Amino acid sequence: MHYLLKTEPDAYSFADLERDGVTDWTGVTNPTAVKHLREMKHGDKLLIYHTGGEKQAVGSATVTAVNAVDPKVPLVTIKAAAPLPRPKSLAEVKETALFADSPLVKQGRLSVVPLSQAQYEWFLKS
Repeated sequence: MHYLLKTEPDAYSFADLERDGVTDWTGVTNPTAVKHLREMKHGDKLLIYHTGGEKQAVGSATVTAVNAVDPKVPLVTIKAAAPLPRPKSLAEVKETALFADSPLVKQGRLSVVPLSQAQYEWFLKS
């Protein structure tokens, strides 16, 4: 599976993840977003999306562990992979038919968004 994780860059940016190498993805409270965290598996591919003034996907990461001891909020550990060849803005996403039914467009406040293989690959293209 593939997911997009949203973060406020002033709180924790992709550069912070690159510096740290690995981090636990915390602070998710929306029930739908938590459900997506529960679905994650070791090796799942991720995109890191900066919210706020940026509104763009900027980097990639990988799930390294999922600890579901607390079923209400699983602890997902992620590892930085690489910056995207070119950040992709929310405006570009909205202009792309591939995302017409995506929660990224339809549920703007959702902080963990599932992506199809095609959607994930779209972000990786320059």
